[in-house]
Amino acid sequence: MRSVRAALHEVDEERLVRLVAKGDRAAFEELYRRTSPWMAVRLRRRCGDEQIVAEVMQETYLAVWRAAGAFAGAAVGGTAIGWLWTIAARRLVDAFRRRAHHAEPPPAAAPPEAAPAAEELALAATVGGDVGDALRRLAPELRQVLQAMVLDGLSVRETSVLLGLPEGTVKTRARRARIEMRRALA
Repeated sequence: MRSVRAALHEVDEERLVRLVAKGDRAAFEELYRRTSPWMAVRLRRRCGDEQIVAEVMQETYLAVWRAAGAFAGAAVGGTAIGWLWTIAARRLVDAFRRRAHHAEPPPAAAPPEAAPAAEELALAATVGGDVGDALRRLAPELRQVLQAMVLDGLSVRETSVLLGLPEGTVKTRARRARIEMRRALA
């Protein structure tokens, strides 16, 4: 057993997914061990509700176990990590939709005072000066796209899945954000 785990430790994530597709539990455990910490961190950046994060993690890895055979990988220019994150992002969007569908605010409730998101506080702390000021002046929908694509390093496709927007909208917002940033910094 120890030698199997040691051997799997040397295997890359794409190969692990291929082994999971064949029903290899040890490969699945190794894939989970490697990827679950960063997955949880990324999900927590998007959602402060630990229960939802835990549900999304469980749904994501269940989907990986069931659909590993559908992973196309490098043949279509993808990576195992990108594939995992795409699944997780879709599950998170689904969880938000379920929550929104089931939650009805009381009719007399006033909208709560919006506190800055943890991401915005971190962004303000790391990006200062003129760039930070320009970022804070961007419309929230433009700032979301920039954060996902620039700070999180997501592709247009991954950003569209995460934010629940068409890819064309993501591209348009990214372009508008860049133009507004150039103007603000000129």
